[in-house]
Amino acid sequence: MRARLLVLGFLFIAAAAHAQLESDPAYGLSTDFRNWLSANGYSSWSFQRTDVPGGSYGGRVTPGQAVVNHPVIFIHGNGDSALGTGTSTSTGFRASIEYLKTQGYTSAEIYATTWGPASVAQVPNQYHSKAHLTRIRAFIQAVQAYTGATKVDIVAHSMGVTLARKAIKGGSAYDAAAGGTYSLGSALTSSIDTFAGIAGANRGLTACYFSGPTTPTCSDRNGFYPGYLIGAFGPYGVSEILVDMNATSHYEGSFVYTIWTSADEVIGYGTIVYGSSTCRINGQNGEVVFSAYPYGHFGVKDLTQYYQWRMVKYHATN
Repeated sequence: MRARLLVLGFLFIAAAAHAQLESDPAYGLSTDFRNWLSANGYSSWSFQRTDVPGGSYGGRVTPGQAVVNHPVIFIHGNGDSALGTGTSTSTGFRASIEYLKTQGYTSAEIYATTWGPASVAQVPNQYHSKAHLTRIRAFIQAVQAYTGATKVDIVAHSMGVTLARKAIKGGSAYDAAAGGTYSLGSALTSSIDTFAGIAGANRGLTACYFSGPTTPTCSDRNGFYPGYLIGAFGPYGVSEILVDMNATSHYEGSFVYTIWTSADEVIGYGTIVYGSSTCRINGQNGEVVFSAYPYGHFGVKDLTQYYQWRMVKYHATN
């Protein structure tokens, strides 16, 4: 009964959040932010994403509006969009944005853009591509420059976690569809205060072990292939981009946290990949962990706004 009430309560809050966000002057990107992007060479990125529902959010409602808190940048998962497309698996960060606003944040301090096609049908075709990584990296840099903040906070979900980690780490990467090896540039670590990764597959996806590196998402170059064992030895053949991300630690920001659940129905297998939870990030400062419904892959994002706020505002997990 309690679980049912929690879900009903969430649905009510989500509906109210949807209505309020739609009426917000900064639904999408504010006029002030769009003008700034145009004047500062970011027009080609089309961060507004008017081509998908819930394509973006953020920006000053009026020129010169104060930015008091560290700006928070939300990075959605595979198949989702910044604010969600209205399905149970595409809720974006609507609830989190609305919660931050109840804690005194304004649209001048909250940002999100859609990095992918926002299509469930296209999920298997998404990987850590040059297009996605450079887009996320450019958005982080644009928000920091626009707000004038010394540092920003990042809250990411699912595939958004690993995309954000590599975008921040920078360095070399590989994308056969974009000409092979390329450089993202230097690390953005000094620009990030808090990094909160929700339900990320940092060590790969067990489902990719069973399927093999047969789809872009499960690629052993820039996807989620977790490798294989030979007897008790390995894993071998782990996705090169995951190896790169996990080779060093704590570059994601000054404070690194994770939120995850062993009841994750998308990651599966209790999130365990070769003995460790794939949702943990090497060197993390702390975590919030759940183990039962309604905290599944999406619930662990949509129902944890309090913890997300505590992490970015107070560097706390309680």
